[in-house]
Amino acid sequence: MVRLISLMIILLSLPAAAETAAEKGLRIARAAAAATEGYGDVSVSGEMVLIAKGGLTSTRKFDAQWVEVSGGARSLLVFRWPGDIRNTALLTHSFDGKRDDQWLYLPALSKVRRISSSGRSGSFVGSEFAFEDMVDQETATFDHTWVRDERCPTSGTCHVIDRRPRTKSGYSLQRVWFDTGHLRIQQVAYFNRSGAQVKTLIISGYKLYQGRFWRAAKMEMRNHQTGKATVLTWSGFKFNSGVNPNALTPNALKRIR
Repeated sequence: MVRLISLMIILLSLPAAAETAAEKGLRIARAAAAATEGYGDVSVSGEMVLIAKGGLTSTRKFDAQWVEVSGGARSLLVFRWPGDIRNTALLTHSFDGKRDDQWLYLPALSKVRRISSSGRSGSFVGSEFAFEDMVDQETATFDHTWVRDERCPTSGTCHVIDRRPRTKSGYSLQRVWFDTGHLRIQQVAYFNRSGAQVKTLIISGYKLYQGRFWRAAKMEMRNHQTGKATVLTWSGFKFNSGVNPNALTPNALKRIR
């Protein structure tokens, strides 16, 4: 009996088996996702600046809303200016553990178009963001691998995680930099199916809201193939302002004003 107890003490004192890179990557990704949940609903104003290779720019303004629902979330982005794109809208329904649904409303045609799986890699309204970039990147739709810890692109230390899509995507790999302090995404490198890095997303200007939720003020997507870039800036975050989930449905899109 004494020998048995001694053996148990020895076994309990041994270090746990080391995590694999996949286990560590998944653990970090889950923790990062959990830190963004529980917001209820959010409304925000934004600006999209398209930057051509030569430096010429064009600007668009929009409003956006998110609301958590059972089993996922819904979001709606509506352009307000200039006139030629006014009321063009992107609706996204995100689901826990499976692929999202997206619809694009084109007011000039009074038409709601569902974005097909093959269309997700296409450009969102001529920007350097693809439709699939405009959705919550659900943890369960990727395989995650921890690569290393290193200095963040800005400052501090980051976990570098590779996530490979389990569903159809224009990317073979996304390499993500999460800061170790708050697990906020600082940068994402996107690789095409040939393994070449085609785009880089840089996220900055984080601010803490309600003592819990970090939200970025700026997202810059650089396209290394075209030399173009798109910058999204966000301002005026409002939490729990009463966003109605029933207003974020395909049938409601044609009533946008």
